[in-house]
Amino acid sequence: MATANVRVQCSICNKGNTTYICRGCSNDFCFQHLTEHRQIPNRQLDEIINDHDQFQQTIIQQKQNSSLIQQINQWEANSILQIQQTAKECRETTMKLTQKSINNIEKKFTELSQKLKEIRQENEFNEIDLNHFQLKLKHITEELLKKIQTKKIKFQQFATTVAGGNGEGQKLNQLNGPQGIFIENDKSIYIADTENHRIVKWKSNSNTGQIIASGNGKGNQNYQLNDPIDLIFDKNNNSFIVSDAGNGRVIRYFDQNQQIIISNIVCYGLTIDKNGFIYVSDLMNDEVRRWKQGDIKGELVAGGNGQGNSLKQLSFPRGVIVDHLGQIYVADRVNNRVMRWCEEDAEGKILVSGNGEGNESSQLYGPTGLSFDNEENLYAADEYNQRIQKYEKL
Repeated sequence: MATANVRVQCSICNKGNTTYICRGCSNDFCFQHLTEHRQIPNRQLDEIINDHDQFQQTIIQQKQNSSLIQQINQWEANSILQIQQTAKECRETTMKLTQKSINNIEKKFTELSQKLKEIRQENEFNEIDLNHFQLKLKHITEELLKKIQTKKIKFQQFATTVAGGNGEGQKLNQLNGPQGIFIENDKSIYIADTENHRIVKWKSNSNTGQIIASGNGKGNQNYQLNDPIDLIFDKNNNSFIVSDAGNGRVIRYFDQNQQIIISNIVCYGLTIDKNGFIYVSDLMNDEVRRWKQGDIKGELVAGGNGQGNSLKQLSFPRGVIVDHLGQIYVADRVNNRVMRWCEEDAEGKILVSGNGEGNESSQLYGPTGLSFDNEENLYAADEYNQRIQKYEKL
């Protein structure tokens, strides 16, 4: 690197001792400073090697990222393929079920047409026969309309609070574990305020409710309730029917007067349809049954496949209501969702929520009571959020 150069001054200390010239920078250095000067290229070389190693690591990372991106792309392609395959299977199943329903209706219509043709040819009929055929045609028409309208019913997934929402408590602007609800034509809401052991009424757009039954503390006297769970309105008798679960009874209310109509039963959800049939949610068996007058056990109409979260199952079902098409809506409490079951279907459909427990407007946390208003908007009592949620029909 350097050669001796006698009596030339060092470029660092300016001394005229024996010096050495650096061929790299053409400067002269004494032995001491020559040694120090040689360390500078060494450090620079170390920096270059370090930069090289860092760049090499970057290349390796880029190769790894490229491999990871390839994996993500492959995962995306596989997922899309699986989704498309599942969607195809669902479409085929839906088309088969729809076609099967239409075929059944068409078969009934063909049979009716044949009978009408026969009596016309035989000219043997009377008013009773005509009424029978007219009723038969009406039932077939209603069945077809029901299948068509079922597909159109949807609700918004974000709700507004219309009662409570002021925390847990017993004040008139508060609820405590609300469960069963009923909506009047003027949109007044009747609520089974369970933990307050009372029935309250909230008028539309009101900030407070009013007590219409009990409110005298927990008890089993005629003027008391013990954990009322659900309530319905019987138009034929102009009365409310309340599930007084804590007292193991079902009570009919005429104004402030009450009558025990079922004893020794723990009922967690009930409703009545246009025919006067009563629907009861069986908490222990995760099912809903329809009871006609004189029934001993009732007919299974929802669930009944053990506790679970599949579309064939319920988990601690609570509130139950039936619409004008005979479709059954169930507050699937532990699954934090509202299910809809159509007659003769093997499984239900998630109607609202199903997004896990929470307090967002698209979520429920322990849904209990359900009801419709006269515009067919759906209401749900959201127990652990201490609020009533309204889902507007689309």
